[in-house]
Parts: sequence; C-alpha cells; structure tokens
Amino acid sequence: MIRLNLNAASQRLSRRGMIHVGALGPFAPGLSQLLQAESRAGVSGRRQSIINIHLDGGPPHLDTIDPRPEAPVEIRGEFDSIATKLPDLRICELLPRIASIADRFAFIRSLTGSAGAHDAFQCQSGFDVKNLQSLGGRPAAGCVIARLFGSSQDSAPAFIDLMQGRPLVRKSARPGFLGPAVQPFRPDISSMFHRELESGMKGELARLGKDHTVSLTLNPALTEQRLSDRQQLLSSLDRLRRAADQSGMMDAMDQFGRQATGILLSGQLATALNLEHEDPEILARYTAPAGTGRQSTTSEGPESVRKFLLARRLIEAGARCVSVSISDFDTHSDNFPRMRNLLPIVDFGLHALVTDLEERGLLQQVTIVVWGEFGRTPRIDPKTGGRHHWPQVGPALLAGGGLKTGQIIGSTDRTGDDVASRPVTYQDIFATLYHTLGIDTRTTTIDDPTGRPQYLLDHGVPLRELIG
Repeated sequence: MIRLNLNAASQRLSRRGMIHVGALGPFAPGLSQLLQAESRAGVSGRRQSIINIHLDGGPPHLDTIDPRPEAPVEIRGEFDSIATKLPDLRICELLPRIASIADRFAFIRSLTGSAGAHDAFQCQSGFDVKNLQSLGGRPAAGCVIARLFGSSQDSAPAFIDLMQGRPLVRKSARPGFLGPAVQPFRPDISSMFHRELESGMKGELARLGKDHTVSLTLNPALTEQRLSDRQQLLSSLDRLRRAADQSGMMDAMDQFGRQATGILLSGQLATALNLEHEDPEILARYTAPAGTGRQSTTSEGPESVRKFLLARRLIEAGARCVSVSISDFDTHSDNFPRMRNLLPIVDFGLHALVTDLEERGLLQQVTIVVWGEFGRTPRIDPKTGGRHHWPQVGPALLAGGGLKTGQIIGSTDRTGDDVASRPVTYQDIFATLYHTLGIDTRTTTIDDPTGRPQYLLDHGVPLRELIG
C-alpha cells in the first residue's frame, strides 16, 4: 500500500519539490508492485473509467428515489416528493438538483440480493465477502481493472480508493486472491475531510488488525535527492546479485522502481490530489452551503462534496477506477434530521460532478454508480424515529459511460417492502460497469492462486435497458 500525505501534497509539487510517501521500502514498493502487476496484464482497453460512490450505512429507498407520498405517515415519513425532468419520476424533495438533471441518470428502484453485511465489499466486488474466502476472497472490481488495464506507463495508479466510512468500509476494496500487487492506492485525505469514528468503531477497527487503520500514516520527509541517493545505494548493493541474475528480474525491478519514482516525481498524481490547484470557480461549484438537520458523529459535513471533485481530478490524471464514500446512512434513530443533513450533500455533489464532467466532454467516458449495502425499512420505528436494515431492496443510480439514461428500472410493491418488477442484482450492476469498460464478463477470466481461471462474475448480466 502506498500512502500519500495530503498535508504535504497541498504544497506545489515539482521535480525539485518535496515528495511525501509512506515508504514501505526503498522505492515505495507498494506502488512499484502495483506497476509490475499492471505491466504483466498487458491488456489494453478503451479509455473508460468508473467513479464508484458508496452511500455508507445503507440509504433509505423511500427517502431518496422511491418515495411513497400516498402511503400512511408511518411509511412515507416526513418528506414530500417532487417532480423531475422525467415525466413518470418523483423523488425526495431533498434532491432538487438531481431532479433537474434526471435525464442524466438511470434510477434503479429494485436493487436486490444484498448480503446484508454492513460493509462496502458487495458494492466493490458484487460478491459476498465469504466467496472464495479459502483462496483469499474475491477481488474488488477496481483491483480487477488494475490487473486488466493497468500499465507501467500510466501516469497514475489504475485504482484509487478514497473511502472513509465505517470501519469495514475503509478496507472493503480488497485485492482478494489477486494479491497485494493490485491493491488500491489509498491517499490520506483525513486532513481534507474530517471523518471521526465513534470510540466503539475505533475499537472494532483496531481488532481487525493493521490492514484496517483509522489513519493512513505517512513518511513526512522524503525528498527527490533522498530518492536519488536510495536508488544509487541499492544499485551498489545489488550489483553482484544483478550480475548473477540470469532471468533479468533485477533489471525489471529497477524498471518498476524508476516508474514508481517517476509517478511520484512527475507531480501529476499529487497535483490531482491538491485542490488548491483547481480553478476557484470550479472549487466554488463543489462547495455546498451549510446544511440543515443533524450531523451525527459519523456523518459527513458540507465539505465532503469536494470528494466528488477529487474523484474527477484523479480520473483526469489517469485513474481508471475511483471509489468514494459518503456516510453515515445507518439511521437506526433520527432518520429524518440526519437525512436533512446527508441528502443535500449527495444532491449537490452528484449534480456538480455530472454537469462538470458533461461540460468537459467526459461524461460519456466516465460511468458513475451510486449505491449502498442495502435499503432501509419502509416502516419507521416509532420509538427511535429510525429506519433499520432492509436487505430485500435498495436504491441505485447510474450515470454517464455511454449508458442510455433517463430511465426508471424496476419497481417495489405498494409499501416499498419488496421488488415488484425487474429485480436487479449487485452483479448485474457490475456486469454493466464492466461492459462500459469493454469487458465481457461471460468470457473474461482471471487465474486464482491454484491456476484455475475464475470468471469475473458468476451470474450478473448487463442491464439491457441501458446498453441497448
């Protein structure tokens, strides 16, 4: 894992500037390993990308894109519904910006097949966490993309993970049986987006071990000169081994070390992570007004809208997949005041991201998916004012990527308890995402540690309504 200090990255970076990396070895070998795996894949594809937005905790479908204005108050809740640009679609009154560009989205009201787990793994891979666990587990889609499409010539890692949510969300984008060489690049964005954990969550995180860290700690003082000195030192120390090496592996390691260093020294990745480099007008566009409602300990504030801007900048820098989280939708209590805080953030951020990409001519090249681990109970808990876990059905949105948007897909029954038509699974969504990248999940395989080829999905099919 490579760790980049955004406190340092906020300073302008050049070849003569200061490089700040979590050096887990002489030449930032986590990134070097990533580059090696990408080079081995040797597969090229269209320059399509994915932004995967996880609504951490499970978004309430009745309070987002599937309202029930005619239902009893104990089901419909406090919010009104509003008309949208699509004649047959009404959504929550807290999403007016999304309503104004509804034709840019596909609204999936029948997402089903949730594993019921309170993490983001299914939204990162399409699989239950237990699938192929004996072999290391299934890899996240971003890790698959890094394996298939990454190249040692890339200007940025193929998969960048910005998720900050609840404990398991922070490490849900796992490489599984593909191994650590294709794990995501995880920059430390805690200085930009404060996301404190409750003490109980911190304890849960600590018990999971070193791979589930609360803070991505960094090496704060690695200069260009020191990187050069380290390369020279290793070159001297390895001279005898290199001379004896008949396989060329040592030279290959030099190549990947140079490429890893090149990415860091080029400044392109660090520049993308530094929002001070952004046009002030664009920065203002991603700056939400102060919200109403109640921000819980584990919930985002208005500044979190800029995560969407960060994702766009990283895609422009060369990333193929960026994961982002907005939390905390786990509203077992006080659902409505908490939604008054969170939904305007999602509404503001998605509108800014979609319209910004469209104006830049990038929306057809970037597929956006927005979803969570499940929906929430149609009936409101009279004691807590909350909605609880509801794996039977949940909401999802898709935009961009050349998809045929401006559609409603699926429906729920009268009270929003279950799917009434056109069930859509998590793997169907992933099959659609892979399709936008030019990957046919019916024929593409990756080898597991035993050498056995594994299909990317075991049952998902692209949504025919969207791909035509």
